[in-house]
Amino acid sequence: MNKTNILVWGIIIVIIVLAGIQWVQNSKVRETVPIISNSSTTLSTATSSSTDQLIATTTKTTSMNPQSAHTVTIETNKGIIVIETYDTDAPKTVQNFITLAQKGFYNGVIFHRVIEGFMIQGGDPTGTGMGGAGYTIPDELNPNAPSFKNGYVRGVVAMANTGRPNTGGSQFFIMHKDYQLPNTYSIFGKVISGMDVVDAIATTQTGPGDKPVSDIVMKKVTVAAK
Repeated sequence: MNKTNILVWGIIIVIIVLAGIQWVQNSKVRETVPIISNSSTTLSTATSSSTDQLIATTTKTTSMNPQSAHTVTIETNKGIIVIETYDTDAPKTVQNFITLAQKGFYNGVIFHRVIEGFMIQGGDPTGTGMGGAGYTIPDELNPNAPSFKNGYVRGVVAMANTGRPNTGGSQFFIMHKDYQLPNTYSIFGKVISGMDVVDAIATTQTGPGDKPVSDIVMKKVTVAAK
């Protein structure tokens, strides 16, 4: 084999190795919620090393009443949050959330990502933002649904995802304030009691990755039919 052939094969091997590294990196995507910047319309997907969030102001929307059928009580070490689910607007998402809660999946799980003025995020059993339920569910983004039209306002509960369609699983977030987000996160409920607890969580001291310095734990999550 002459020097030219050796050089060509060397280049091919390097390309294959680099492609493999990129594939591994792409397969480990954190479930998160990108934010629109005040100074830029670029969306930023958070990673374990970069979680600076860009805030946007929003216009107030007319309040509508999505049909609900369940209440979910989240008992935390900061207090109790009660959510009503939007079974009509997002039936599959609600069923997934309820099933996980009834299995005790969320018990002992922390809110691993907290940003004051934006949202609180939890539902990852690893507490890193990289974990989930071990499967994904389809998005439910019906433009005609009341919750879709209302948008991501204070108290809304929605599924986090990896930034790609149909990648939600177990991680969810609760809006601390109104924000103009792209309609790419399935809204499946809203807080009806305990927004003072959400406020307390959202304003807690955080460290790297927007993770609370002291763990904020969902001690027990229970479901009741309305």
